[in-house]
Parts: sequence; C-alpha cells; structure tokens
Amino acid sequence: MQMMTWDVLLEMEPEEDDDEDGDIVLGNLEQTIVPTFGNLESQHNFRTPETAEFNGKSDALYFNDGQRRIDFVLVYEDERRKETNKKGSNVKQRRKRQAYESNLICDGLKLEATRSLVFVKVHAPWEVLCTYAEIMHIKLPLKPNDLKTRSSAFGNFNWFTKFFQVDENIIKPEQEFFTAPFEKNRMNDFYIQDRDTFFNPATRSRIVYFILSRVSYEVKDNVKKFGINRLVNSGIYKAAFPLHDCHFSWPSQDVSCPNERYLLYREWAHPRSFYKKQPLDLIRKYYGEKIGIYFAWLGYYTKMLLLAAVVGVACFLYGYINQDNCTWSKEVCDPRIGGEIIMCPQCDKGCPFWRLNITCESSKKLCIFDSFGTLVFAVFMGIWVTLFLEFWKRRQAELEYEWDTVELQQEEQPRPEYEARCTHVVINEITQEEERIPFTAFGKCIRMTVCASAVLFWVLLIIASVIGIIVYRLSVFIVFYAKLPKASNTTDPIQKYLTPQTATTITASIISFIIIVILNMMYEKVAIMITNFELPRTQTDYENSLTMKMFLFQFVNYYSSCFYIAFFKGKFVGYPGDPVYWLGKYRNEECDPGGCLFELTTQLTIIMGGKSIWNNILEVVFPWVMNICRLYFTASSTEKKTPRWEQDYHLQLMGKLGLFYEYLEMIIQFGFVTLFVASFPLAPLLALVNNILEIRVDAWKMTTQYRRMVPEKAQDIGAWQPIMQGIAILAVVTNAMIIAFTSDMIPRLVYYWSFSVPPYGNHTDYTMKGYINNTLSIFNTSDFTERSRENLDSDLGDHTTCRYRDFRYPPGHPQQYKHNIYYWHVIAAKLAFIIVMEHLIYSVKFFISYAIPDVSKSTKSKIKREKYLTQKLLHENHLKDMTKSFGVIAERMGEVIDNNLRPKVE
Repeated sequence: MQMMTWDVLLEMEPEEDDDEDGDIVLGNLEQTIVPTFGNLESQHNFRTPETAEFNGKSDALYFNDGQRRIDFVLVYEDERRKETNKKGSNVKQRRKRQAYESNLICDGLKLEATRSLVFVKVHAPWEVLCTYAEIMHIKLPLKPNDLKTRSSAFGNFNWFTKFFQVDENIIKPEQEFFTAPFEKNRMNDFYIQDRDTFFNPATRSRIVYFILSRVSYEVKDNVKKFGINRLVNSGIYKAAFPLHDCHFSWPSQDVSCPNERYLLYREWAHPRSFYKKQPLDLIRKYYGEKIGIYFAWLGYYTKMLLLAAVVGVACFLYGYINQDNCTWSKEVCDPRIGGEIIMCPQCDKGCPFWRLNITCESSKKLCIFDSFGTLVFAVFMGIWVTLFLEFWKRRQAELEYEWDTVELQQEEQPRPEYEARCTHVVINEITQEEERIPFTAFGKCIRMTVCASAVLFWVLLIIASVIGIIVYRLSVFIVFYAKLPKASNTTDPIQKYLTPQTATTITASIISFIIIVILNMMYEKVAIMITNFELPRTQTDYENSLTMKMFLFQFVNYYSSCFYIAFFKGKFVGYPGDPVYWLGKYRNEECDPGGCLFELTTQLTIIMGGKSIWNNILEVVFPWVMNICRLYFTASSTEKKTPRWEQDYHLQLMGKLGLFYEYLEMIIQFGFVTLFVASFPLAPLLALVNNILEIRVDAWKMTTQYRRMVPEKAQDIGAWQPIMQGIAILAVVTNAMIIAFTSDMIPRLVYYWSFSVPPYGNHTDYTMKGYINNTLSIFNTSDFTERSRENLDSDLGDHTTCRYRDFRYPPGHPQQYKHNIYYWHVIAAKLAFIIVMEHLIYSVKFFISYAIPDVSKSTKSKIKREKYLTQKLLHENHLKDMTKSFGVIAERMGEVIDNNLRPKVE
C-alpha cells in the first residue's frame, strides 16, 4: 500500500469542449483538499491499466482474478486501429486518456483493460471506498434497527392485499439499520461483517463516479482540465457507465451474483406484473434513491387516481343516463322549435343563415358533460388534489426515514462544473473567512437578466403560435361553412356529426398538438443552455432551476389553447350589427348555442390522448429499435459469448435528464387532470390507465433497454412539489370559472329560478321550457353593416330577423341591442358562484392541510429515536475508547511513579 498523501482536487466543466471558459487557472482557483494515493504523474510517465483477455464468463462482474469487483466501465476505440488522416488529433486524444487513467491509478483505483474496442474496467479498493465515503458523508449501517415497524392498516384483509404484494420468497425484505455518516477513525463502530458487501454496488458506483468526475487528464499553460463527462463529450471515451449485475431474462450463473436486475424484471417490469405493488426497496437499492422516489411518487399518484377515476366515471354516467331528460337539448332538436329558429351568419364571407337544429347531436353530447354531476366532481377534485398532496408528504417523509435521506441537503456536494468556475474571492459574512464563488453579485445579476429574457422570449413565441392557431380557426371556419352540409336531414353519419364548428375544432386541435411537439424539441435544448449559463451550485439546484424553466414553457405550450377556448372564445364577439374583428380583418369566433364546453372537452381529449399515445410509442419503440440496430451493426458474428460490459455498452444511454422528462410528462398530465376537469370528468380515468402502463413501460425500458444509471441520492421530488401545489391552487379558480363562464349551468339556473316564472316569465311553475328561446336574442337583418351585407349568403331565402347567442334587447326597444336584465342577473350569479365555490374549497383545503401533518407522529418518533440511539452508540463507543486509552496511560504513569519511589537496591 502506498503512503497516503493529500493532493489538490480541482473540478472542470465536463459538458463543454476544450475552450478557455471551461478550464481552470491554477493560480486563481480555490483548492479542495481530498486524500489521494500517490502523486499526480507527469504526462511523460504514465501508469497503464492491466490488460486481460475475456475469460469466457458472460456474466462476470469481477476482474479476471475473480476478486476485484467491477464498479465502473470506460469504453474507447484504440486510435491506432483507426484508418484516419488525423494522426495528430488521435495522438492528442490518446495522451489525454493515458494521463487520465494514470491519475485514476494514482488516486488508488484499479484498472483492467481489454483489447480491440477497449473496455477499461474500474475497481475501487477498500481504502479508496472508505476515504471517499467520509468525504461524501455517505450514511452507512451502525447496527440493525430494532424499532418495531408499524402494522399495516389492512391487517384484517391480508388475504386480499397479498394478491397485490411482491412475493417475499423471491424478493426478500431489506434489513433495516441505524446509520450515520461514515468516519474512518470510527470504523469499528460500523456494522462491518464483510468488507465485500459493506458498500453495496450502487454506493460503490457513486463513489467511483465522484472520483471520475474530479480527476484531471491534462495540464496546459498552468490550466488543469478535469472530468469523465468532458472526455466522453469530446470523443476521447465513447461511454462510461456502471454494470448491470446480470441479464434481465435469466439469472446469472455466478452463485455470488444477487440477480437484482432479473428479479426487477420478473416482479416489476414484466407486463404480467402490472397489478403488483412495486418493490421500492429493491428499486432504490439497485438504481438509487433518485429513481426510487420517482417510482414511489408515480405509484402513489396512480393509486390516488383510482378514487378520482371512480367518482369521475360516476359523474359521467349520471350525465349520460340523464341526457334524455335534458329539456334544452330537446328544444334544440325539436323541428318545431330548433328547426324554426334561424341563426345569424357567424362570419362575414361565405357563411349562411342556418337552423339551430343542425347542432342537435353536439347538444346531446353537451348534456353529458354540462350537468349537475360536473359541478359535484369539480368540488370533489378540488378536495382530492389537497388530500393527494398532503398524504404524499407523509409518505415522502416515511421514505426519507427508511432510505436515510432526512439530512441529505447537508451532505450534498457542489457540482464539478460549479467548483471549476470558482475564481472570485469574497468574505463570508458568517465565518468572516475567504471563500471562492464563480461570479460577483453584478455578474450574477447579468446572468439572471439574460436567462429571464431568454425564457420570456420563448414564452412570447408560444403565445404567438397560439394567436396563429386562432387566426387559422377564423379563416378555415369560412371554408368549412362553404364545404360542409348546412342541414341536419342528411343520412350520412359523417355529415351528420361533422359540423363546421366540429371540423374547425378537430383540425385546430391536431395542428396545435403538432406545434406543441415541435416547440418542445426546440425549447429543451434552449432551457438546458440557459441553466448551464446560470451555473447552479448543486445538482439539486440545477434540476430545480431547469424544472421551473421547462414547466413554465410547457404550461404555456400545452395549456394556452385550452385557456383560450375556456375563457376567451365567444366572450368578446359583439353582436351581428357590430362584430369584433381580430387584426381588423378576422371576425372573432363564436361558440355553439350550447357554449364552448364541448369544444374544450374535444381539445382536452385530443391533446391529452395524443400526448399519452405519442410518448408511450417513443418510450417503447425508439430504444428497442435503436438497440437492435446497434447490436446488428456492431456485434461480431463469430463470438458466441459476449461479456457483461459489452452487452451493456450496446444498450441506450438514459442521460442525466432522463428522469426529469418522466416527471415533466406526469406533471403536465396532472395539470390536465386538475385544471380542466370540470369539462372532462373522464380525464382521471384516462390518466389512471396511462399511468398503469407508464409505470411498467418506464420499468421495462430502464431494466432492459438502458444502461444502468449512476445511482444518485434524492430527498424528495424537488421543485415538482411546489409546482403541484401551485397547480392545485390554480385548479380551484379555473374549474370555478369553467363552470361559471364556459358552461351554461349558471344561465340555466338563473332561468329556472327567476326567468321561467313571473314577473319575467310566463310559466306558472319552475321549468326549463322556453330556455333556448329566452337565451337567443333577435337581430334585424336590415341592421347588418355594409361589410357584412355585401358577403351574406342567403341560402334559406329572405329573412327579416335572425337569432344570435347573447342576452340583449330586441330591435325596436328603446335600448335595442344593449344588454338586458337577464344578462346582469347571470353576471351577478356567475361572480357569486365563483366567490362561494372558491372560498368553500379553499377553506376545506386549508383545513385539510392543517389537520394532516406533513410528517406522521410515528415517523417523527422513529427519526428522533434513531438519532438518539445513533448518538448514544457513537458516544458510548467513543467513551469506551477514551476510557481504554486513559486506562493505559494511567497504568503506565503508575508504573513510572512506582519505579521512581521504589528504594534503590545497593
């Protein structure tokens, strides 16, 4: 064993090419002292890895000696075997790689390389693991946890819940331990029964990746360059990854292999296991806490969706069963009522007069969604989302305790990219000591301004695309009116249901979805560039910053068209004699006589359904096809057995932001389920079905199609938690406004209770009869403007009057075409409804949030108990060591004193 020395560890931006911005000037950079083994070699005296041929064991996870475990694999192609004219470039790359591998060996790592396409296998010895476990503040077992676990709330139904549980004979429960941050000088206090298993494979990979990210490979002009990520991005290495422990389809032949990948595929990722609970402890053990917390959240969200889906289906069935009792829809379809009502043209050019009964089928569908059940469901969802968030906080706190991430924020290391730029010296206000930061306060202000401006520009670009969709609606509406049938007596089912309004809505929704997908692909790269420019300190800060940017963009991108239909379309159209024009050219859109609610439902169905189908196709087909193609073009036909590292190399790379996109997909879905659920009660059911598939698809692709990711720690779901809380608050407002302004529920209630009986109505009892006639105002065709009269298409003959959707006085009235008393009653009722509904739901939400603590009492007790026992154990062990040391000192001092006082024998 070499004498351990202290060396200067400097970090480097790994994401960029060899430019001056990513380099480190040694004289100006703060130095982070970490223990290493040996000194950095000069670039002319490299240490090289051991070379070894493949021993024929395709599932081997160890060096050829069978003793040293492979913790990481680096892949490159030997430049000397390439046929290229860039010999100077190849030599330069080879020297950088040789320097990097030599420095890894100097840091104590063991390397073993193959030939041809070179796979450098990396092993971390015990001393290196212990050293860096202390540096990284990794929590490791002290002693077995003897606290009693809480019994299941479904203890009396074990016979039922056992059907959904993972078989414990196949996946054994993980033993729980008291843990503490590792310290080498207290190694005897930790529960070390076997040095080979004390650090599990995930922890070993974390430590090795920490070293790989911080070891230098070149010194040029007093500048050091660092990091495996930069070496991979520049092509010096082709890949760097930890190994899967076996093939997913069958267990390893090595008896020492835990076969965790095979167990995960069999009990979690296989389609036949879709009904089983997820083995979260094994997921966390194999992939790390970051992936474990994602699947825990997704599983809990899916479980809570089951209740919302049941209530949503019940409300849908209520509307479906009662659609035949919908009086206003019957009036629309009645040839003597709807068939006799002549509606005014909805555009200035090519649009005819039309009869109300051509909207018969859409009015019947609208009765399903625009019913009393929708109001009940909207109130329920406002409470459901609060219950979900509060109970998830409790579940998250339990996982923090079980997975030892309670104090994670205190132990998270700065990103190498951040440390590489720390060149400015400032005085810490608390310690009054010098510390280094990447930029001054003015520089930080400049960066924030540039980033905010870039985000604002892209948001405005999305709004411009939405305006383009609106212009498309206005212009194509005229074409559909000219091409599609104008009467309802056709026998063709397509012509019967495909009205101009429906055709415009469907085509606009499809175009909107295509634009959304295109803008998403463009903005992803822009958001990453902006976040890299911001230079967050830790990986958590980086992901939270990127999360907020991406979600703001996605929020506008996905929801803007829905907000337009729900709250703007048909609200500012004027009346036939004084219509409102967009850009002075396009007449504003109008809603059907039944309102825009059904159009909003259609928009949600297309975007939500299309997004789910498209994402699942990409997640399943793309990696599968890419792996097959890569294996076909690279695999050697003469080799029957392929080593584990080569099998994993041919898999797809997940990437650091792979999990981020999974979260983003689910949060966008969460927004659809909550923000506009008043218009589509079946949204939770669609989300439930999608999520059941999503869990297994994500599990399948991670287990079978992707390389094993570097395990990472995570305390919670990060910035997604406050985003969901913001959506939950906004959802109350949007659903209240959808019911008030988009649906016709409030006007119908006002008519039923006030305008169907005297003094405003002629009926003796409260009734919905006459509602359609009462809500359609009369317009005199002689009052059309010259612009409209020139382009009128009078297919239905000469008409002196027509009807339009609004509450205005008829022609000849002293206040003709002004809003009537019915309009002001409806406005007052809508505002009162919004205020009452919001205050009611917010009151219930705040009460639930107050009544349900974020951390359960039992979890608090366990955390305090573990902290107490851990401190007691460490203190007692330390006290024993001190007592033992003082006892030895006292005994020696006694011997010295005794020798001095004993008389000399002459």
